[in-house]
Amino acid sequence: MTQKIADDMDRKILKELIGDARLANNELAERVGLSASACLRRLRRLEDAEIIQGYTTLVDPAVDGWTMTALASIRLSRQHEDEIEMFESAVRGWDEVIECHLVTGSRDYVLKVMSSGLEDYERFIKEKIARLKCVDTIETSFVMNTIKARRV
Repeated sequence: MTQKIADDMDRKILKELIGDARLANNELAERVGLSASACLRRLRRLEDAEIIQGYTTLVDPAVDGWTMTALASIRLSRQHEDEIEMFESAVRGWDEVIECHLVTGSRDYVLKVMSSGLEDYERFIKEKIARLKCVDTIETSFVMNTIKARRV
């Protein structure tokens, strides 16, 4: 059950956790100006309301050998339900796809794809995306440098 954030104190708590999700409750309470028990109650309410949807660890992709990021724009041959389901089901099973977005405009999807290099990306395109009969066109842009990346 999702609800709106109650007030500015909730926003302060969320801002601190976005900056460091590993903050101990005592430290979090001190930073936002609450008692530890009041802070914990608010934190639990934000979790129960699914405003806070989980906690994660960001790991350098190079640990897995992924040193290249590509943005692949995909257009399906037809936008029929069976083709949409085929494509989305396949994408969910591909580890290389970090993000998949249904978009407006001349393309249907944009994928953020990680690979170990150009040969690995080419193999991904040939062995996975191009084998889907529902895919009409693939257009790729390679990320040269990330200027800003923010997780919320």
